[in-house]
Amino acid sequence: MIPEFPRFRSLELDDRHFIQEIFRMYQPETSEWTFTNLFIWRSHYDFQWSMYGDWFILLCIGKGQRYHAFQPIGPPSRKEVTVALLEWLRREKGADPARIERADQRLVSELEGLPGILIEADRDQFDYVYRSIDLIELAGRKYHGKRNHINKFLRTQPFTYEPFDEKHHQACLELADRWCVLHRCEEDLNLTGEWDAVRDILTHFQDLPVKGGVILMKNGVKAFALGELLNDQTATVHIEKADPDLPGLYAMINQQFCERAWKDVPFINREQDLGESGLRKAKLSYYPNRLVEKFSIQLME
Repeated sequence: MIPEFPRFRSLELDDRHFIQEIFRMYQPETSEWTFTNLFIWRSHYDFQWSMYGDWFILLCIGKGQRYHAFQPIGPPSRKEVTVALLEWLRREKGADPARIERADQRLVSELEGLPGILIEADRDQFDYVYRSIDLIELAGRKYHGKRNHINKFLRTQPFTYEPFDEKHHQACLELADRWCVLHRCEEDLNLTGEWDAVRDILTHFQDLPVKGGVILMKNGVKAFALGELLNDQTATVHIEKADPDLPGLYAMINQQFCERAWKDVPFINREQDLGESGLRKAKLSYYPNRLVEKFSIQLME
C-alpha cells in the first residue's frame, strides 16, 4: 500500500517500479534520484517515504532522531508542498532547523521570492558530470597523465573485462571486504554505510536496473563498477572498487566501464566528493563538463 503523508514507511524492493516511474518522469540531474541509490543507502540514512498528493517525499532520520528531508519530487510548482513539509518537520518532529538537503536548482528556481526560506549552496554535495567521450577517449593534452597510467597498465598487466554477472558476486564482495579492512570502514560511519551499500547492490543486482563491469586478472576479480541511467542523457556510477595494490587500476575500470556500458549515453554523473580533499582532487583531475549544484533549504524563524 502506498503511504500517504503524513504516514511514512521504509523503502522495500517491491516499491521500485512505482518510485522509479516517478523519477523517470522527473528526469533528475542529481545522483540521489534513482531507486537503486535510495535502496542501497536506506539503512545508513534510515529513509522513509510517503506521497503528498502528486509528490514523492523522502524523510531521513539521522542519529538521535534528527530529522530532515530531501526535496519533493514531482510536478511544479512545489512551493506549497515544500513549505508544508518544512513546517511539519518543525512542528511534528522537532527539527531545528527544519531543513531539506541536496535540493536541485530546479526546486530553488520554483521557490524564488518565497519569504521565510533560507537557501544555501552545499558545495560538498555537488555532482561531477563528464562527457562520456572524454572519459572513454581521454583525448588531448589535459588527459596526458591519465593516458600514461592506462598505457602502462595495458603494457604490464594482462586483463580481461567482462560485464558483471552473478558468477562475479562473491569475488566482488570479497574485494569490497578487503578494501574496507584496509580503510578501516568499521571506524568511519560513512564508510560503514558504503560497505552496506556495496553488499546490497551486489546482492540485489538482478532485481535492480543496474549495469556492472569487472576487470579480471590471473588471480580473479581485481576491480568492479556498478551504475545505471539517471535520466535519458546521463548515466550515474554508484560504486567503483579496485585492488589498491595495482597502480592505474582505478583509471582502467573507469575508462573500461564507460566505454563498454555507457558509450551511447552522452554524460556520466560520478556523484559528489563529500568534501574529501583527495576525492575532490581525483574528480577534478578528469575535468568535468559541469558541476550539478545542490542546496540546503531551511525554514527561518
